[in-house]
Amino acid sequence: MTPPGVALSRPVILAVSRLPPFLLEPLQAAYVVHERLHETDPAAFAKAASGIRAVVGGGESKVPRALMDQLPALEMVSIFGVGYDGVDVSTALERRIPVTHTPGVLNDEVADLAIGLMLSVARCIPQADRYVRAGRWASEGAMPLSRKVSGARLGIVGLGRIGQAIASRAEAFGMSIAYTARSAKPGVAYSFFPTAQALAAQVDFLIVITPGGAGTRHLINAEVLQALGPGGYLINVARGSVVDEAALVQALQQGVIAGAGLDVFEKEPHVPEALWALDNVVLTPHIASGTRQTRQAMADLAAANLAAHFAGRPLLSPVPEWG
Repeated sequence: MTPPGVALSRPVILAVSRLPPFLLEPLQAAYVVHERLHETDPAAFAKAASGIRAVVGGGESKVPRALMDQLPALEMVSIFGVGYDGVDVSTALERRIPVTHTPGVLNDEVADLAIGLMLSVARCIPQADRYVRAGRWASEGAMPLSRKVSGARLGIVGLGRIGQAIASRAEAFGMSIAYTARSAKPGVAYSFFPTAQALAAQVDFLIVITPGGAGTRHLINAEVLQALGPGGYLINVARGSVVDEAALVQALQQGVIAGAGLDVFEKEPHVPEALWALDNVVLTPHIASGTRQTRQAMADLAAANLAAHFAGRPLLSPVPEWG
């Protein structure tokens, strides 16, 4: 027991990315927070590193072995996001350092945006907005016709929580649904295809919502796009690394596929200028979970995982590898 009048020292944590105020401020109230000290002041970081007990960062944060090796007291990594492919999980497992993320609370938002991108690119909604604003409706008449979505064939690459939320929304549009994943999901009535290429050949819209990382890098390649074909549309709300971006640009330019709706890119926030010039593409700046309500829920869960660890309670949402 701590003697009366002696304050408990606050745990020291390292924020490895720029955190939103609604996450950073509660953390600063409970911990000593070094904000990206490893990037902004290496000398100060070298002095503080031995006392850092936790790392917190966003879904795109890099927590490699080289960083963890500099943190001998590291006890956990809390990721503010569902993706954690920037974390060297194998090193964390070796050192018995739990890694947590924030799944579940963003399922609806990501699924909503996936459907929104599908509707936007097929029905040319952004293009129609520009057409009206430029006065072209009055001067040129009606726009060219677009593509119907209801009743079309949808393929989902990755049928996890978010993939299933997308599927349930697509059912309301009367779409037939098929999917690919590492293996067929028990109790799922949708048609299963063993590869993304086999799936792409049988659908009109291909929505990508598989985890990132080395195992899925360029899973959507030139062959998959060729299989999707000139009437097909690609929607990516997963990770930019999952799609071979150069192959996608070429496929869009040459009419190999009809169009794409993209929320993620290989080298964010840098988007290939070739995509800017294409009128059969809808681009959004990685906003799939970007609502106030959902980002607050994500922040609350990331903070709760840290609090649980330091209080000796079970973690709320460890990554699957930890389980």
